[in-house]
Amino acid sequence: MTSAVTGAVSGAPDPLALAASWLPATWSGVTPTMTLATIGLDGYPSARTVLLSAFDGQRLHFHTDTRSRKAAELAAVPRASVTIHWPDVARQLTVTGDVAPVTDREARIAYDARSRYLQVLAWLNDTDLAVAPEADRRVRWAAFEREHGDAPLSPPPTWGGFALTPLRMLFWTGAADGPSNRLAYERDACGVWRSEVWPG
Repeated sequence: MTSAVTGAVSGAPDPLALAASWLPATWSGVTPTMTLATIGLDGYPSARTVLLSAFDGQRLHFHTDTRSRKAAELAAVPRASVTIHWPDVARQLTVTGDVAPVTDREARIAYDARSRYLQVLAWLNDTDLAVAPEADRRVRWAAFEREHGDAPLSPPPTWGGFALTPLRMLFWTGAADGPSNRLAYERDACGVWRSEVWPG
């Protein structure tokens, strides 16, 4: 932990249970966005916004194209940090830990829970589409839609997922009429969580 610590917390809630109370139910179809930070192949931090597919009570799931930069970075260094922000209720959750690929079944469940738009995007969102003129991109999209109609889609071969197992969790809460604070957790080598309160 850092020197910003103000003191240990006795009787602090289980951080995974606390996270579950903040996050939507598993595979609920509600997909909040989160900032995913990885270690770039050049050694610099690399961050982008992704969808949280699910929190299964132990791990945070997210999905991407297996040809993506983030997938390459996680293959090289399977560690990441994510931050989820709820400005309307003055909450922020940051989770840091180890990342591993999800099972094919978990990846399929996540794909099936996505909107039709995102399912189509997973099939078409490649480099060729990205560099094509806008009109050509729309033509390709419309052609895919005509070909498949309303039929259910299966994930493309490039669809993949990852799960982040927390090592550190930081819960920030704010207030309009008082100070904010942070409840920090770190898991030791035996799997035991230690908690401390930090200034907001």
